Amino acid sequence: MVSVTSSRGAALFGARDAVGAAGVAMAATFLAFGAAVREAGLSPGWALLACWAIYGMPGQLVLVQAASTGFIGGILPAVMGAIAVNARFLPMAIAITPLFGVAERKRLIPAIPFIAVTPWAAAMRAFPEIASSVRLSWFLGFGLTSWVVAGLAALAGYYVAGMLDDHARAALLFVNPLYYALLLAADLDKPAPRRAILCGAAAAGLTIILPSSMGLLAAGIIGGTAAFLWGRARGKR
Repeated sequence: MVSVTSSRGAALFGARDAVGAAGVAMAATFLAFGAAVREAGLSPGWALLACWAIYGMPGQLVLVQAASTGFIGGILPAVMGAIAVNARFLPMAIAITPLFGVAERKRLIPAIPFIAVTPWAAAMRAFPEIASSVRLSWFLGFGLTSWVVAGLAALAGYYVAGMLDDHARAALLFVNPLYYALLLAADLDKPAPRRAILCGAAAAGLTIILPSSMGLLAAGIIGGTAAFLWGRARGKR
């Protein structure tokens, strides 16, 4: 277990972890996002607003796309679309909340804005090695640092957009999901991640059969549900 007992030390430890491989992956992805914002004809303020106010790449892309067309159909559909594609954060929050080891749930309010894929994945791996009394501090240090890195990278991407062609931006957008996939692959020796990967891979074929508007969502729901039921059945045995 990591020998960190003070809240400040845990926060600094989390910040240090956030500027490692996780920070590089996030910076690459948000660099591409900043370039996409400029290509859409929006201001650099949009890059920061979409990044820091939403902090979820799919939701950010939905909002920027709507803004680039002048919010045809109104602002409400764009906002609801951003909320819908970021709805995955709800089960992530449910899964991580008990691991904080905090009796008073109101103390978790500052952590809510930072529950996104990268901080969540890093926390799920790091928490077993961190004392429960300082896990919240570690998460806040990691989440805040990641949030700042994402915003600065998006702003940098806006100003270097001319140096990135379509292929480069597409490649950079996939760096963060690739990092998340590598985290899962590193835990293949554990039953739960192994079940998740196997069921997800089996359900991935649905993205080819079903329409593009629902294929990925259906694959995630069916694959995730299958992995959950598989684990529950093994637990009962």
